[in-house]
Amino acid sequence: MCEITTIVTTAARPDALSKQLAERACTMLNVRFVERKKRGIAKMATLYNANVIVAGKNRYEYHALGADAPFFFHPSSAAFRLKRAARGEIDTFLAACQLNEGDTFLDCTLGMATDSMMAAFAVGESGKVIGCEGNANVAFIVSEGMKRYDITDLPLLSCMEQIEVVHSVALDYLKLQPDNSFDVVYMDPMFEETIEESTSFQPLRQAGLHEGLSDEWMTQAERVAKRRIVLKAHFRSDLFEQYGFVRDARLSSKFHYGIKEVT
Repeated sequence: MCEITTIVTTAARPDALSKQLAERACTMLNVRFVERKKRGIAKMATLYNANVIVAGKNRYEYHALGADAPFFFHPSSAAFRLKRAARGEIDTFLAACQLNEGDTFLDCTLGMATDSMMAAFAVGESGKVIGCEGNANVAFIVSEGMKRYDITDLPLLSCMEQIEVVHSVALDYLKLQPDNSFDVVYMDPMFEETIEESTSFQPLRQAGLHEGLSDEWMTQAERVAKRRIVLKAHFRSDLFEQYGFVRDARLSSKFHYGIKEVT
């Protein structure tokens, strides 16, 4: 069986900008460009046995081979969560993390970067937010999406410009970090259990790398975290008890946060 690769193409009617974006994707990901030639993306994916990144006029789309829908960057719930946080309303993620201006924050499971945006807002320009993403294509789509997203009507989203996206699985990245190098280490193994109504994340589920929480991952997180580790998981998850997290139970939510202070 042929190995699955990644190719880059343009929208059906490319303009100069989409051609430039396609060239950038090829360079950044070290993959080849394939002319669209009026072909559908599904047909190209099958023909080349490849994932397909499409450079459009204003965004990239990632069509993972066999996926039902493309993955592309959008701020998701961060837009309205940032508005609420700016008004002084409680955000459960920020309450769990207890981030301060100037803090350092490591998101082990970046995904759509929604929570990292909240963290960037909390730590401010003097802080540091790094997000790990194990899938190179997803890391590229999110990183480029945050750089290019039009924030004209959503100025609070400017905080995402300071998020550094790292293409690495969390464990490998943690192993390279010094002791006590991040105030808060955050992990959200979102694929542990599927939430039926969470349709906006379905493309990411199909495109992303599924990484389960392990003993070694926790050991490294405890070494790297200076203040606390925060876990987000389904309310039925046994990870809270397994790894000694104090659960912040929310009766109205299907996800809970777990907090583990590091001493």
